[in-house]
Amino acid sequence: MTRAQQTLSIGLLISSLYLACYLQLIPFPAKIQDEVIPVLPFWALVSFGAYLLAALGWGVLTFNDVPAAYSSLMKEIDTARGELKAKGVEVD
Repeated sequence: MTRAQQTLSIGLLISSLYLACYLQLIPFPAKIQDEVIPVLPFWALVSFGAYLLAALGWGVLTFNDVPAAYSSLMKEIDTARGELKAKGVEVD
């Protein structure tokens, strides 16, 4: 089973469970049925967004500086500037 098939299967399972709850095929107390189940998709979307924002923040917080990559990039920039200057292009 590929990753796409697995993701699709899980999505369909969750969607069918939600639909069964929303159509009252699975019995819940009236308060849960009327107040909680209709907003579950919005809650899931907000939770997923919060997770992605936290993951992005964590990635930025733990971003490693790589001095070797910096020096290599600076050498490539200097080489490119030299080549452009030789061709008569003015570079800042």
